[in-house]
Amino acid sequence: MSKPLYLASQSPRRLELLRQVGLTPAVLRLRNESGRLDVDETPLPGERAPDYVLRLARLKAEAGESARRRRGHADWPVLAADTTVTLDGLILGKPADAEEAAAMLRGYSGRAHTVLTGVAVAFQGRLEVALSESTVTFRTLTETEIAAYVATREPFDKAGGYGIQGRAALFIEQLAGSYSGVMGLPLFETAELLRGVGFSVL
Repeated sequence: MSKPLYLASQSPRRLELLRQVGLTPAVLRLRNESGRLDVDETPLPGERAPDYVLRLARLKAEAGESARRRRGHADWPVLAADTTVTLDGLILGKPADAEEAAAMLRGYSGRAHTVLTGVAVAFQGRLEVALSESTVTFRTLTETEIAAYVATREPFDKAGGYGIQGRAALFIEQLAGSYSGVMGLPLFETAELLRGVGFSVL
């Protein structure tokens, strides 16, 4: 049985995770007429990382719901998410270039860092949010390994500069938390939010 919803994201990883649990996501693009993202992803001054990802998830869900109504789409739930990595109190987004990606990986080497994903669902006048927090520990990396991984170009479209579902899995010594949350969409929290707004997942 089809269980359609909108995903306010073009992330192939989030689409894959939703399909994995039997949902039927349709991508709801958050680009305005000029092609720019409707949501400003710049952290606010002094903003804590958990507040940041929850705020962006909420804003993206609100923008998605507004776009759904404006475009006359079906009344399905709008799901949005935002993921960030934190290390030493710093919010790490997608690396701008190879140098920044390598610097991120050096920072993770032999240490633990935190991955935060905020999730939001807008449906029939309700908006619910949840936070997933995971701790990821990398083994010690060599400069050769860092350079080889950056050369795959895998880091460049991912918050924090790596993908747990890709080759970076070779670096991860321990994970405490949500594997799907580190991928970009924590399925437990997502299902709870959908149920909370009256949308049956199973």
